[in-house]
Amino acid sequence: MIGKRWKKTVIMIGFLAACGIPLLSEIAEGEDTMKKEEGLKAATFAGGCFWCVESDFEKVPGVAEVVSGYTGGNVQNPSYEAVSSGRTGHLEAVQVFYDPEKVSYETLLQVFWRHVDPTDPGGQFVDRGPQYRTAIFYHDSEQKRLAEKSKAELDASGRFDKPVVTEILPFERFYKAEDYHQDYYRKNPLRYKWYRFGSGRDQFLEKVWKGEAANPGAAPSPSGFKKPSDEELRRRLTPIQYKVTQKDGTEPPFENAYWDHKAPGIYVDVVSGEPLFSSLDKYDSGTGWPSFTRPLEPENIVEHEDRTFFMVRTEVRSRHGDSHLGHVFPDGPPPTGRRYCINAAALRFIPLDRLEEEGYGRYRELFEK
Repeated sequence: MIGKRWKKTVIMIGFLAACGIPLLSEIAEGEDTMKKEEGLKAATFAGGCFWCVESDFEKVPGVAEVVSGYTGGNVQNPSYEAVSSGRTGHLEAVQVFYDPEKVSYETLLQVFWRHVDPTDPGGQFVDRGPQYRTAIFYHDSEQKRLAEKSKAELDASGRFDKPVVTEILPFERFYKAEDYHQDYYRKNPLRYKWYRFGSGRDQFLEKVWKGEAANPGAAPSPSGFKKPSDEELRRRLTPIQYKVTQKDGTEPPFENAYWDHKAPGIYVDVVSGEPLFSSLDKYDSGTGWPSFTRPLEPENIVEHEDRTFFMVRTEVRSRHGDSHLGHVFPDGPPPTGRRYCINAAALRFIPLDRLEEEGYGRYRELFEK
């Protein structure tokens, strides 16, 4: 006998269908069918925060679309609030639709491994709980074989000092997440970047993979930020700028352009022009060098261990210009507790009223809040 609650559910589902209102599961299945008709294949990965995983996979050539959602649970049409509570059994995941003529499933697996901590059974970085653990959901026997092979190879590589615990599970059903989660990194770029940096994900990946390609086979970055020739740099930079950025030098404290600079705007790499820091995150550390609590664009910052001068420090360099910027220390104020101690000679300041003129207009919204 059907209970009253279930009977009401059946009636409601029938009503929605009769009115032409699609259910979440029907939306996902309909999209999957359309993608197959377009010659695309689907792959499903769980790697913690789906904002980050979606962003990482959408940068891969051959990937047509990435959808954030939920899979692996036992509740139909779950909401974000329900999944994040950990009570539905679902994992935050992404469904990747890709062209097998342009990118292989093996490459997608390599991209996945390079963007997660596969040794953590309790979540990913700051996101804790089973709903944030890593998993690969295979859609057919070939994906299962390739996923198991890839996992075994990674485990045996010695890349990690702990075993790889990422689960390899059969794909059953995928529920598309709410619209505000889709392409979150595009809709809310600054909030997303601050979240991602604060999560510790990129710092972990940089340490483990040490600058190896995040997306194997990916095309070069289209950002336009690049390092000029040494001849051009010698012509364009002042002696102190060249010494600091190209020879890992250090300028004198309290005798530089920005140590006490307070105007609103952003600081970019003097070599490449890539955005690095914001005046909103600048503070007086008392050291005589420009100091910031966090980068404006975390992906433009590369950290390396520095053992010069009989010390162990963390050097900070720009990603595209490969400029020596300074060092980062764990003695900064809230909210990050970090102090990016940067040579002013490595920076060029773009004042607020010139952001649009110089091509950095999208950062104006930071100063309007």
